[in-house]
Amino acid sequence: MRREPPVPRLGTGGLPGGSPSPPPLQPRPRGGARSRFGPARSAGRPAASPGRPESSGPRGVPGGGWRPEPAGLGDAAPGMAAPGPRQRGRSCPCPGLRTRLPVLRWLPRYSSAWLQLDLIAGLTVGLTVVPQALAYAEVAGLPLQYGLYSSFMGCFVYCFLGTAKDVTLGPTAIMSLLVSSYAFHEPVYAILLAFLSGCIQLAMGILHLGFLLDFISSPVIKGFTSAASITISFNQVKNILGLQGIPRQFFLQVYETLRRIGETRAGDAVLGLACLAALAGLRVMKSRLPRAAPAEPLAVRASYLVVWTSATACNALVVLFAGLVAYSFQVMGSQPLTLTGSIPQGLPAFRLPRFSVAAPNGTVPFWSMVEDMGVGLAVVPLMGLLETVAIAKAFASQNDYRIDPNQELLAMGFANILGSFVSSYPITGSFGRTAVNAQSGVCTPAGGLVTGTLVLLSLAYLTSLFYYIPKAALAAVIISAVVPMFDAGIFRTLWRVKRLDLVPLCVTFLLCFWEVQYGIVAGVLVSGILLLYSIARPPIKHLHHAPSSWTVATSAALITQWWWGWQSCSRSCASTASRWPSAACRTLFSKSCCPQT
Repeated sequence: MRREPPVPRLGTGGLPGGSPSPPPLQPRPRGGARSRFGPARSAGRPAASPGRPESSGPRGVPGGGWRPEPAGLGDAAPGMAAPGPRQRGRSCPCPGLRTRLPVLRWLPRYSSAWLQLDLIAGLTVGLTVVPQALAYAEVAGLPLQYGLYSSFMGCFVYCFLGTAKDVTLGPTAIMSLLVSSYAFHEPVYAILLAFLSGCIQLAMGILHLGFLLDFISSPVIKGFTSAASITISFNQVKNILGLQGIPRQFFLQVYETLRRIGETRAGDAVLGLACLAALAGLRVMKSRLPRAAPAEPLAVRASYLVVWTSATACNALVVLFAGLVAYSFQVMGSQPLTLTGSIPQGLPAFRLPRFSVAAPNGTVPFWSMVEDMGVGLAVVPLMGLLETVAIAKAFASQNDYRIDPNQELLAMGFANILGSFVSSYPITGSFGRTAVNAQSGVCTPAGGLVTGTLVLLSLAYLTSLFYYIPKAALAAVIISAVVPMFDAGIFRTLWRVKRLDLVPLCVTFLLCFWEVQYGIVAGVLVSGILLLYSIARPPIKHLHHAPSSWTVATSAALITQWWWGWQSCSRSCASTASRWPSAACRTLFSKSCCPQT
């Protein structure tokens, strides 16, 4: 039998016959650094079988998964042993299943210490989401119960499919504004929009189209969010002043509000301004609150916990205080405040969304409803994904774990599809509630289960108490939530760094006051035109006189490289008795340089 010649080894210089190649990279030790979502970094990473390469996912992580680790988690459960490769193989024999169900990455190692922190975080976020859900339904132009209907399904779905431990899904100010523009204040349209948006997001996740989000540039996003902050805030001024019958179009809104400012109700104005001041004060107090050290006395630590909890759940406290004031006036027989009114009690029915709607002159079929929503079927899912992925990336980099954008697409798609079955309008990630979740010390996405359960309990037993919540208090909650979205510094930054990016920023910012869809589409088009222009006409620099030192250095490097390659090729061919020269020799110098040719 003829013996095959051995394959020449590559040296450190990348050519045959050089110095011995370095040893292959060894896997990270299993007992070393802390793991994400667990005490050992590689607890969920099985060793590759001999002769079979590991399946790599995003960023080379086996199985396509990342191992998120909350801050301090390694200390929270020091007694929990990290499962080895065999144990991990028995818990989840299918790596692809762990890719599509991220819950399987942390659930086998869940501990009582994590449960305690998740309960605290879930309750804290729940106290924030209930008043915000009622307020955002007002922004969307829907009955208030639809805000609560939209607040629990996303929490449950993201617990199983989400790849970020901090993110919470639910109604937001941006999404409520978009729903107000494309659903025409009709619950049937809003629910169908959630279903179709979920289908589009699910299809994008299956086809791995997350890269499409990169075409929406940062100036367009900043222009949209800044304009939305002003639009949503001014939309709530009418509730602060107690005015009725104000149109929802921005310019007409400004005109009518200024014209009828003399009709302001004193009770609503005083309560609304007081709630705004209380919310601002609590937020400032929380930002300047020094952390209590473990060595401090018990009374100091208890005081810190009370103040921190009060500042974190400031929305719930302000709404509760305003409700007590309104109830007191109701008992005394005079009511100077505009109340929310009755909200239907009980959980929503689980059913398919309606694909047609009754009209005075007949029935509006499905295709007519799709035509009415128009470009909203592209804007709503894209903006929802963009908001969620941006929030997840921000907190992932802050807390040192990775996310999978395509898995986020799947999670968002399932959340909106299943949410439409319980009368939800489109949802997305909430930056404010995600920040509260992270600051509360959440360990896993299981905190969303507690938040969703709290919303369900509110729907089942507390809706009768929501009758006494003043609209001015809900307006104050919305204004305090959206004002930080206005980023004035982006204009100064772009003026100093790249003034041309001010064009899509200003186009988006100005046109969003007219119609949201026009602003976003125009901003994306202008940004794309500027990108194509820079590609079509790249800057060219002509070098008239090259320095002599450059020529000498280049010539010396080429001569040295040729000599080293010729010698390496000669040794390699002689040692292996090969009939052909090495690939490096043929590529660099041609066959004639090799003595074996």
